[in-house]
Amino acid sequence: MELNHYQRESRKTALYPDVGRNAIYPTLGLVGEAGEVADKVKKILRDKKGVFDKDSKDAIKLELGDVLWYISQLSSELGYELEEIANANLHKLNSRRNRGKIKGSGDNR
Repeated sequence: MELNHYQRESRKTALYPDVGRNAIYPTLGLVGEAGEVADKVKKILRDKKGVFDKDSKDAIKLELGDVLWYISQLSSELGYELEEIANANLHKLNSRRNRGKIKGSGDNR
């Protein structure tokens, strides 16, 4: 599946206040879902000695889907297509790699 197709299809399920004029709702949802992913990983470290079994991975996969949904909605709210965002990210990462700046910190390295 192509990212823009996912974005168009997932947009049909966006039922939150002021869809099309509300970047705050999907931003908050994104943070919440990312936290759920982190919490599942934390519990794998604590309860399963860091072993990601099939059930654990499947549970994380579902949460990652929710993260993708919120990324998609936020992107739509801001007027971007997911493929545009993915391409911009690859361009940024390749530029950093080519300049030897993958390591370190800061947005503009």
